[in-house]
Amino acid sequence: MDISTVIGAKDLTELSRGVDLFNKSLNPRSAAKQGLDKDDFLKILITQLTHQDPTEPMKDTEFVAQMAQFSTLEQMSNMNAEMAKVFNLINRSQAMTMLGRKVEITEGNVEITGIVEKVTGGEYPQLFVDGRYYDYANVKSVINE
Repeated sequence: MDISTVIGAKDLTELSRGVDLFNKSLNPRSAAKQGLDKDDFLKILITQLTHQDPTEPMKDTEFVAQMAQFSTLEQMSNMNAEMAKVFNLINRSQAMTMLGRKVEITEGNVEITGIVEKVTGGEYPQLFVDGRYYDYANVKSVINE
């Protein structure tokens, strides 16, 4: 049996598309872009500066105002990233408190009830119940016994 280690262009394209779809299914929040970001703002500003009328250039006050808007956008983006980190830490710590507790988990149309035997860390914590891992986000309720 002869196995080739070279992948054709068509197969590479299909593989890349499949990997992209899989990655988007793992993290649906980043799959769709919500509104404009700082890169879009910079592109608009640069386009505006390169296509302005040379006989009536942008006033310095307008330019300073747009730079202030960009600075605010940058700070908000950074704050959003830091808040996402805090949210992940809270999720992980809450998932750890489920260890040894009885939980109800919703998986599609099926509800599973069982004791949490293991908890994984990471960005998306998972609970090990009845021989299978479930996302912490799928926990419907915690039962105190």
